[in-house]
Amino acid sequence: MFATLSHFFYIILYQPLFNGLIFLYNYVPGHDFGIAIILLTIIIRIVLYPTSVKAVNSQRGLQKLQPQIQDLQKKYKDDREKQAKETLALYKKEKINPFSGLFLALIQLPILIALYQVFWNGLKLKDLGTILYGFILNPGVINPSFLHILDLSKPNMVLAVLAGLTQYFQTKMMLPKKSSTTPQSKEADFANMMQKQMTYFFPVFTVIILVGLPSALGLYWTVSGLFSIVQQYLIIKIHTKPETTNI
Repeated sequence: MFATLSHFFYIILYQPLFNGLIFLYNYVPGHDFGIAIILLTIIIRIVLYPTSVKAVNSQRGLQKLQPQIQDLQKKYKDDREKQAKETLALYKKEKINPFSGLFLALIQLPILIALYQVFWNGLKLKDLGTILYGFILNPGVINPSFLHILDLSKPNMVLAVLAGLTQYFQTKMMLPKKSSTTPQSKEADFANMMQKQMTYFFPVFTVIILVGLPSALGLYWTVSGLFSIVQQYLIIKIHTKPETTNI
């Protein structure tokens, strides 16, 4: 069973990502490995764009529903089962999927694992012909440098911190704005407190993880985070754009 899953992972994710990276590496100016990673990251984010948009829209929808959810929490504070049932009914009515963000994370996790293996193991291969498709030119030797400055096969603190910062701003943008006029229930206060803690926890956790890994992964994480920040900004701008009326 494990061997079958491992083979499936190799065929569906690892090998295509590795070949895509080498294909880009062959054609970018100066065979810059960092630029190839940036281009691959952008391609991955474009492929995941529809799912990302749904996740961001669902998150914004959840923010707008917070007052109604708080009302349900107060109304059914002594009946947790009824509270959960009414909350799910509200999600269904407003066509909001509260698990869309988790779904996006679950999609990206295998990609991240595959990229880790590409950056960690793939670049050490002496015989690239064993993994490259027949139509991909074998470069022979891969120079893992970025702009002739960084060796992306080794850890780099700067890129790890940059990845953490992009994670912070990406999460910060999606935090609901706390109203100063509307009183908050204890459940809402606790939820807000947990959200704020996660805002700082995930960036710190990101830095801790990436500081010991090849900086190629940190470069991917940073570019992916910047893409998400721009995407979230555009979506928020579109949704907050005032409607015009025809006269």
